[in-house]
Amino acid sequence: MNIETPPPSPRERFYRRERQSVPAAREFTRGALADWGLVERSYDIVLCVSELATNALVHGVPPGRGFLLRLLPSAYGGGVRVEVHDSGPGVPAVPVSWVPEQPGEGGRGLLLVSELADKWGVGERSPGKVVWCEFADRNMPRGLCV
Repeated sequence: MNIETPPPSPRERFYRRERQSVPAAREFTRGALADWGLVERSYDIVLCVSELATNALVHGVPPGRGFLLRLLPSAYGGGVRVEVHDSGPGVPAVPVSWVPEQPGEGGRGLLLVSELADKWGVGERSPGKVVWCEFADRNMPRGLCV
């Protein structure tokens, strides 16, 4: 008899609006990916978590609130969906143009996410929004994201 192993359980954690939330979200993600045995794209996934968490803190989390990080492993194995839920208004978008020589920080987070993830988007939430990105196992046929 062949018994299939169930997919790993989703992981989630709430973070308050404070500076140490971004490194804590990265560490939480590293731990979940290691537990799930997802090492192939872990650097890209952790970088995108860092960018989305930073965006939530800077643009989407009003004072006294926080954000929820949810990590969902693919039922097919090898892939993961990252969701960052916040209560702020607005819909984030990739900048139309960005000049690398331009001084200052900012404007590159979603550009990185759009380049590294297989898919990304924004969903509605009341209040706020969910910014998500998906990473498929590179060995799976294209289009079979989480």
